[in-house]
Amino acid sequence: MKTSCFSVILWIAATQLQAAERVMWDPAQPYSAERSSPVTYDTELVVTVTPPAKTQLLKVWMPIPLNDQGQDVSSSEFTTFPERVQPQFNTEPVFGNRFAYFEFPDPLGAQILRHTFQVTVWELRWNLDPTRIQAFVEWPDSFAPYRRSEDQSVVFDARFETLLLDIVPVRHNPLDDFRSVMTFVDRNFTYDHAHASLQASSVHALELRRGHCSDYHGFCAAMGRLLNSPTRITYGINTFPKSSPSHCKLEAFLPPFGWVSFDVSETQKLAQAIHANQELSNQERKTLIDAANRRLMQGFRDNTWFVQTRGSDYQLIPPARGPVPVVRTIYAEADGQPLSDPDPSNSQEKKFAWMTSHRFVTDHPISYPFKDTHSLKEWANKDQQ
Repeated sequence: MKTSCFSVILWIAATQLQAAERVMWDPAQPYSAERSSPVTYDTELVVTVTPPAKTQLLKVWMPIPLNDQGQDVSSSEFTTFPERVQPQFNTEPVFGNRFAYFEFPDPLGAQILRHTFQVTVWELRWNLDPTRIQAFVEWPDSFAPYRRSEDQSVVFDARFETLLLDIVPVRHNPLDDFRSVMTFVDRNFTYDHAHASLQASSVHALELRRGHCSDYHGFCAAMGRLLNSPTRITYGINTFPKSSPSHCKLEAFLPPFGWVSFDVSETQKLAQAIHANQELSNQERKTLIDAANRRLMQGFRDNTWFVQTRGSDYQLIPPARGPVPVVRTIYAEADGQPLSDPDPSNSQEKKFAWMTSHRFVTDHPISYPFKDTHSLKEWANKDQQ
């Protein structure tokens, strides 16, 4: 009898502990990652929008990066040229993204929007331990936007379910299952700007097995949701010279670590560059590639990128023509018609409705860890998980 009562007490205590932990699981909870190596950037983002001739009303929504455990933003200021327009500031209610909204009545020629601010960015490391990650069947209602299948971008249907059975025939630890999905993408997807959706389209990625960062991560987000892990697309800015500063990462909610950042596409490109480096021995190439994949799988966000928007398929304020799949650097409409997103890294494209210019001044020299193999040395010395 005493043993039975003791067992009941243990069961009640375990149930209460699990309930308490679930209360803590909130999509708005802060990152749990260790942060280090802060870098401060004086940032200038300039967007030149060219509406069609005789446009009566040009509307532009420009993301405003928010503060979180990985970044601190200050001294934000917006200006426009040649028309002087004061923005409205609004927050969309689903994911909490904040935007500056501009209206240009009867615009004549290109309109230039300029956002200057200072941002301090930290490197984030989650140091994931698969044995600590918990799998649960039911999630609080607050996670519904991160688990839905009816997005314009993160979609999963019977084709995804069939493929998932091939990738993960038997479910194990949530991180191990998610690792299998990312490994499949690394081995089967081709990075291709000429065939990219620019909308984090999981369907585009499934059908073509190619695209750029958002297609890779839109696919992983869809598969993660099939694995019962909340996922989201995060779009941000790389803080170094490139054709377009926008870049997408993936986040998955893995209790008790919370939201964890992954960059599958940049890790793949880094591994391919290491593999092609003939100055390295076969063993050196293997060691560095293993280190790059280890860094990916343990959760890593670099200090050369800051997030601007999270989530996908949300309503802007004031309302746009409809929900937007994702916002990269801006979203614009001319007389209610969306202006197409540019991809200046696509060598086949010659015409753009708008273009982003950017400048970053750092408080000290910094290198991009997805090109600098020296950043992998400490990961090469760790035991593989």
